[in-house]
Amino acid sequence: MILFHTDLDNTLIYSYKHDIGIAKQCVELYKEREISYITDVTYTILKEMKEYVTIVPTTTRTVGQYNRIDLGVGAFRYALACNGGVLLADGKEDMDWYAGSLAMVSENKDTLAYGEELLKKDPNRCMEIRNIQGLFTFTKSEKPLDSVNMLKQAVNTDQVDIFHNGIKVYIVPKKLTKGAALLRLKKRLKAETIIAAGDSEFDISMINSADFGLAPLALKGNKGIGKDVKFMQGKKVFSEELLDYIKANILKTGNFYL
Repeated sequence: MILFHTDLDNTLIYSYKHDIGIAKQCVELYKEREISYITDVTYTILKEMKEYVTIVPTTTRTVGQYNRIDLGVGAFRYALACNGGVLLADGKEDMDWYAGSLAMVSENKDTLAYGEELLKKDPNRCMEIRNIQGLFTFTKSEKPLDSVNMLKQAVNTDQVDIFHNGIKVYIVPKKLTKGAALLRLKKRLKAETIIAAGDSEFDISMINSADFGLAPLALKGNKGIGKDVKFMQGKKVFSEELLDYIKANILKTGNFYL
């Protein structure tokens, strides 16, 4: 079995704010408004790949946010939401997996609660604070770097990672990573080979844990990225470039260590 763990936002799909050309199709509606798209090329390759590999969408989105997406290539047997804390098998939450995730982060409850109390007082916060299924904390800030620095000075960073993605600010237990989820699923399914692709700090552990990882050139300078990662050069939309590469250099050749 070959598993292809792929991030969604800015890896396979793009919000309406991004220019990905006119050859695209809507994959997400929110309040009857089109908010996310996939390029036609990405759709075509993804549909073809689905015949050869088990595609596992692996996202920090909540289950509800994930369920808004329809890539048009049919249902996925497995998906990981909430940064890997929730496993969807045939669209249903696997409660044994979720219980295992809660056990993994149980020692971080007090740290998350303390971080949430600090965020309540943060003058830069511009959204309600969300505790995502007891797994991690998320909000938005008008000055995300200031909010992150404030938290890092006060919260036990041996237990949690604190960072921002745009204006979004996260407090995430160190054990709750996409990489850890990838290894858990690999063990459960007895998968032989893992391919992983992503574009952000959330995805680095997943990319590093795979047999073959792909990332945009922008991540090359990140100190956490592995030395064996294949970086796309940005000559096309990232989704198209990475899928083209997998199709031409991995699936056709069987060489997983290029």
